[in-house]
Amino acid sequence: MGVGVTLSLLAAGVLGAVSFVSCHPVFGGKRGKEQTLSYQQSPAYGVGKFVNLIPTSMGMNWDTTKTLLRDYVRGVPKQRPAEPLPVRPVVLDPLKGSRQPRAVWLGHSAVLMEMEGMRMLLDPMLGRAPSPVPAVGGKRYSKQPPIQAEQLDDIDVVLISHDHYDHLDYGTIRQLKDKVKRFIVPLGVGSHLERWGVASERIEELDWWQETSYEGLRLACTPARHFSGRGLTGRDRTLWCSWVITGEEHNVFFSGDSGYGGHFQQIGERYGPFDLAMMECGQYDERWAGIHMSPEETVRAYMDVRGRVLLPIHWGAFTLAMHSWTDPIERSTRAARAAGATIATPALGEPVAIGSAEVPAAAWWQPLR
Repeated sequence: MGVGVTLSLLAAGVLGAVSFVSCHPVFGGKRGKEQTLSYQQSPAYGVGKFVNLIPTSMGMNWDTTKTLLRDYVRGVPKQRPAEPLPVRPVVLDPLKGSRQPRAVWLGHSAVLMEMEGMRMLLDPMLGRAPSPVPAVGGKRYSKQPPIQAEQLDDIDVVLISHDHYDHLDYGTIRQLKDKVKRFIVPLGVGSHLERWGVASERIEELDWWQETSYEGLRLACTPARHFSGRGLTGRDRTLWCSWVITGEEHNVFFSGDSGYGGHFQQIGERYGPFDLAMMECGQYDERWAGIHMSPEETVRAYMDVRGRVLLPIHWGAFTLAMHSWTDPIERSTRAARAAGATIATPALGEPVAIGSAEVPAAAWWQPLR
């Protein structure tokens, strides 16, 4: 094969990839000029993009990139479970009618929550893999989540923390879009939903520290320390956040993805204490410590927000970092117990009663290591 033919094939491949990213809806929508101008009023908006409250570098120099490539090639022991994780199938009707509000962890950061007669989904990534092309992405640890999108119906609210593939899943949203009364998202994320067929009147975008209400629930968009972006361009063109969910009797915090920072204490001072704090505890690495917490920082952040029960999330579904699959829960459990904190360790699909001192505490993962 001649050099000219090789270069032509390479150019065609690059052009095809660019065309795929530009045209396929999985990569989301683009905001208009009017939206961009409105975002400039946000305190979270910098020069042409959203920014963190404190400087957060995510640059990867060549030396760091080499170590990362080396580690990906080598892998780490027990990076995935040897067998598919067991799940407890979720039964919806008893939860909907229950007097006791509940949160059901569905794997990674996806949570089904029943609270004061409302059914909510938080970051409902129920797909096979956190990838724009699921056929080539890392498979979910369980054969399927505890409940699938087609089984869900009559959803009052979907909350999204940011637009990364492991939190905002194209396939899941397409299946849920006509079953959800309100999508509440950080600034800019609505453009993705609209491209995927969600009616604009059912989407509400919020900035950090803005609040809205739905059927008696107060929902506050609060800061996180992370980043956003889908595709080859558009880094940080949508906002990332955490969420506060407050009802008449109970108060819940959902961290989304976040590095450790002073925003947790601010949230705790303004909205705490929380009956349940769902906090990310996985997919960490020293090379990106500014955007993902270590498990020990997870416990520290939980105490900062003044949580009463800690529910670790962002683990148990996908391999996105160089640690064993059980490292997040083992380390966060040790740190919580050392701090005298109450930590819930439900199996996939096992409910956690909000406001109760009785929480799931079995180390169900140990026989699967």
